[in-house]
Amino acid sequence: MNLQANYEQIPLKEYAERAYLDYSMYVVLDRALPFVGDGLKPVQRRIVYAMSELGLAASSKPKKSARTIGDVIGKFHPHGDTSCYEAMVLMAQPFSYRYPLVDGQGNFGSPDDPKSFAAMRYTESKLSPIAEALLGELGQGTVDWVPNFDGTLEEPSWLPARVPHVLLNGSMGIAVGMATDIPPHNLRELVSACIRLLDEPDATVADLCEHVKGPDYPTEAEIITSRNELLAMYQNGIGSVRARAVYVREEGNIVITALPHQVSPSKILEQIAAQMRAKKLPMIEDLRDESDHENPIRLVLVPRSNRVDADELMPHLFATTDLEKSFRVNLNMIGLDGRPQVKDLKKILTEWLAFRTNTVTRRLNHRLAKVERRLHLLEGLRIAYLNLDEVIRIIRTEEEPKAVLMARFGLSEEQTDYILETRLRQLARLEEMKINAERDQLEEERARINVLLKSPTKLRSLIKEELRADAEKYGDARRSPLVEREAAQALDESALVASEPVTVVLSQKGWIRAAKGHDIDAEGLSYREGDGLLATAKARTTQQVAVIDSTGRSYSTPAHTLPSARGNGDPLTGRFTPPAGASFDALIAGDNDTRLILATDFGYGFVTRFEALTGRNKAGKQIISLSDGAKVLAPQASADPARDRIVVVTTEGHLLMFSVAELPELDKGKGNKLIDVPKKQLTEGERVAGIAVVAEGKGEVTMYAGARKLTLKWADLVEYGGNRATRGGLLPRGLRRVERIETTG
Repeated sequence: MNLQANYEQIPLKEYAERAYLDYSMYVVLDRALPFVGDGLKPVQRRIVYAMSELGLAASSKPKKSARTIGDVIGKFHPHGDTSCYEAMVLMAQPFSYRYPLVDGQGNFGSPDDPKSFAAMRYTESKLSPIAEALLGELGQGTVDWVPNFDGTLEEPSWLPARVPHVLLNGSMGIAVGMATDIPPHNLRELVSACIRLLDEPDATVADLCEHVKGPDYPTEAEIITSRNELLAMYQNGIGSVRARAVYVREEGNIVITALPHQVSPSKILEQIAAQMRAKKLPMIEDLRDESDHENPIRLVLVPRSNRVDADELMPHLFATTDLEKSFRVNLNMIGLDGRPQVKDLKKILTEWLAFRTNTVTRRLNHRLAKVERRLHLLEGLRIAYLNLDEVIRIIRTEEEPKAVLMARFGLSEEQTDYILETRLRQLARLEEMKINAERDQLEEERARINVLLKSPTKLRSLIKEELRADAEKYGDARRSPLVEREAAQALDESALVASEPVTVVLSQKGWIRAAKGHDIDAEGLSYREGDGLLATAKARTTQQVAVIDSTGRSYSTPAHTLPSARGNGDPLTGRFTPPAGASFDALIAGDNDTRLILATDFGYGFVTRFEALTGRNKAGKQIISLSDGAKVLAPQASADPARDRIVVVTTEGHLLMFSVAELPELDKGKGNKLIDVPKKQLTEGERVAGIAVVAEGKGEVTMYAGARKLTLKWADLVEYGGNRATRGGLLPRGLRRVERIETTG
């Protein structure tokens, strides 16, 4: 016997492709995407239907959630009980669903941790009132019924939603090759748009957006997306929505009262606390969570002082935490044709209205059939009353009264059975009057239904009336206010640092650190063996610190990031990548607008702004063009270049003072000649020992030559005044080997 005869042999490639496509279709149609008609995924539909079958209406007593889940997975949805219970919990969470379909009693999670709900054996549940808008017409011939997974029961293919639930509560799902992200909306706005579309089938998406202003999340956070962006989102079916937390000022504190949808308060506190630990939020002294049952969201930020501007601080927090969050929108759903598609707002509402029109038509036809059947039975009963004696005689005397009655009075089999099943007490005269009254009422109803079915205008009017009634019954005011705002920007890092004085210390071997205060004895600090002090700079923690290397490249770093002076500091090579063999020769700190004089020991220099020295490139940027053998001198700051004087001294004792205004202001370069040092003297080793800046009419400089020093006050310096690029005057004989110069007054 050939055992392989019962098997189909196909290539593995073909089998894998077919199996994956089958799985993909299952996930898309039967798990991840909602149906445009009732806006539900299969698991949600089965939960709602199973609860209705258990009699768990809004007016009933709740039952254990385990009872519901048992029915759902045992009768309709043969999947895991945990995932099924999670789907039910989601429909019961008022912070997850805009209009919850399940009324849960017990621990169903919290905004802080939506998955902290109790096990299903502890919680109880029933349907919420709005679920009636999905189930109310279920038994009225409005849906197709299909066998359940094992063929023992029937379940509805969809629910006869009386409202556009697909947009009401929204949906999220990931299928194979596609996803859906439908935000929730306000019922009253959707109903208003549906009525507009019924009245004006040619209405555009822009027209409908006059009614549907935007998504309406369960939280009261602001939607800050612009109207144009929202319109584009509804026109294309894709886009994004940005929501921002709401805050108020209370007794100097900042109180956050609403968070964006699905944002955890504890995560917000954690994000803010992390910035505080990193010393990036010096404006905040403390934060606490005061949320309770009366105030579901109440996060309190305590500013360090009353001078803290909340309107400056909060945009930074919006930009750096989940206090402002963007939600992706992808209006992808299963259409009436059974295919997934990304639809615009008009297409969604048009399809749903077609679905609703079909549902109402089926409901009316179902009711018409019941009315006509009842009238048919009542007509047979009326004939029996008119011929009561003859009917009684036939029943008493004939062996087959059914056939005789049908032949004698022209009755149908159904009418005859109904007459034969009628009780004797219903043969009273009073009953005949009731029958006539019921018949008149039913005939009136039949006429009314026929008018509705034959008149599209009247049918639309009925749909509008029912929509208005449901909006009145279940609708409420918008929760998410629409406020157009620009996306928040984080504050500059320097604005987040407390402004404190520090002294930056650079060692000869390129190690840097910062000591608190400006009265620091840099010489007295400890240094690594073989190392010593090179330069210091007085700064504030909010400023940048710049260093210039021996090739004329500048590098910058924030002062507050420098290590403490209690240790030896950090090597600058860990922060920057200078050229091979280069050493760090100069140090300066300041604000971006600070004017600096950059000079070399060959006697050239220029004025620049401190901002020209800064940048984020670890490799730095070329700022000074150096001649072969030239070295960078310590930069000097000038508060007022128009009035300040620059004092230049050479190693051979030549000193010249001239106006800073005589120097050009450049972003980079070599600059102009400061003092004349003849080529012969340069060859023999004369260099510029240093430069100093003094204010006009005041100030003094001190020069050092070995163990000697000389201090010159303004009156003395005037004697050395001259034009830029001249030789200057000679210092006294004992100070003609100057090593350095500094401003001392």
